[in-house]
Amino acid sequence: MIYTVTFNPAIDYVMQAGEIELGKTNRSSNEEIHFGGKGINLSFVLAELGKDTTALGFVAGFTGDALEKAVEKMGIKTDFIHLKSGNTRINVKLNGEKETEINGSGPNIEAEELEALFEKLESLKSGDTLVLAGSIPASLPNDIYGQIAKLIQKKGVRLVVDATGTLLLNVLKYKPFLIKPNRQELEEIIGKEIKTEDELISIIEEAEEDGGLNEDEGSLIKSAIEFNDLEVSDIFTPRIDITAVSKDATKEE
Repeated sequence: MIYTVTFNPAIDYVMQAGEIELGKTNRSSNEEIHFGGKGINLSFVLAELGKDTTALGFVAGFTGDALEKAVEKMGIKTDFIHLKSGNTRINVKLNGEKETEINGSGPNIEAEELEALFEKLESLKSGDTLVLAGSIPASLPNDIYGQIAKLIQKKGVRLVVDATGTLLLNVLKYKPFLIKPNRQELEEIIGKEIKTEDELISIIEEAEEDGGLNEDEGSLIKSAIEFNDLEVSDIFTPRIDITAVSKDATKEE
């Protein structure tokens, strides 16, 4: 079974507008609501591919209830922990001449509520896959992914991590099955811009030769190679032409 964990799911409230004038009342031309979070989004995609998953994580308040119902309506099994206080966050996306986002911080997760998640993870068995994806609320320690990796390390569970910075670095010594930093995330961690493919290859070679990268500053590539003997792959997404279709249209636009 594949399990996805989303610590800080969200409802995205997307508003389409023209020019937005600060300090004045603005009107939207269209609104959309999307339910998700990185782990939940992965469950959505896998459901489309015919793969069953169980979505784990935390929900709170009336927004959490709405998110849970929406996920289950998509045919995804959920096993969320319901927090005693707060509300699942709402992210407001303003799409005007410029795009502006205001993301909620999310509810606090208490120690006993976090322990409830660890109890669920204890039931995972060899052959299962656990996906840790996305950010965490400010109330949690930044080594929480590392704590989970340590818990499941000897269970034969495949660990997949989609995270950045310290969250990702703290799991490397537990030999995750898969990590997927993009170029921007690599740049943030190693502290310099990667301008070309040759520079990317050079950084990997430096890491392998134990030169030029500061492990204390969190060199993702160096740590990954040291701990895991990872095969590094650079995957390019093919160009896709998209045709927009209006809901009321009878032909393609």
